Amino acid sequence: MLSLNNVEVIYDGVILVLKGVSLSVREGGITTLLGANGAGKTTTLKAISGLLRSERGEVTKGSIEFKGARIDRLAPHEIVARGIVQVFEGRRVFEHLTTEENLVAGAHVQPDRRKVQEGIARVYEYFPRLRERRTIQSGYLSGGEQQMLVIGRALMANPQVMLLDEPSLGLAPMLVEEIFAIVREMNRREKLTVLLVEQNAALALQIAEQGYVMENGRIVLDGPADALRENADIKEFYLGLTEVGARKSYRDVKHYKRRKRWLS
Repeated sequence: MLSLNNVEVIYDGVILVLKGVSLSVREGGITTLLGANGAGKTTTLKAISGLLRSERGEVTKGSIEFKGARIDRLAPHEIVARGIVQVFEGRRVFEHLTTEENLVAGAHVQPDRRKVQEGIARVYEYFPRLRERRTIQSGYLSGGEQQMLVIGRALMANPQVMLLDEPSLGLAPMLVEEIFAIVREMNRREKLTVLLVEQNAALALQIAEQGYVMENGRIVLDGPADALRENADIKEFYLGLTEVGARKSYRDVKHYKRRKRWLS
């Protein structure tokens, strides 16, 4: 459904961030992109959603295709109209608008007011807590409620593909599990395709069917999620487990970079 083919991204004409990234996202599935800070995960999402230009970045090589048509030369609003919506990290709500006004803003591509109301009802079905807070200014919502709101706002555009960037960031573990369960339910009920960027590898690989690992602007490993969960390097570097199941200090994994079994 969505594919990146040897994509290279450069910022300011000189800074090479993505170095030949190729990945594919199956229709109706959940694919996760893992990696440490600075690996290029968010840049990958912005390349797909067309938002690189606002940060003086551009795709200089390769192509991005959605349903067989090239989209890397389209403007962001054209990409949204085709059915791809990005949810940014950091819970970027319109703080002075109410919860429901934020949802209406997410439906800017929908001219039918009746369908907008149906979309709001659908969001409240997934996130009942938002219904209770529909008249409250979103800046006063808790972090978890704001994360629910930005996902719900993206759903208002009736997307075919949702690009989720670090939805667990800064949230309590119980809230993270609740939000991930709702994402999985949306995927199941709506047949919503999800590309999930996450540092919480354990949780991401629980709900995903396919995974990619990114380092320094390159894909260094990919495969089915269950196979990645059993990979010794993934366990050690991302899950904090040694091969015998004992926890290991994050500072003790420097040898991982030297070993690089997945690049051999």
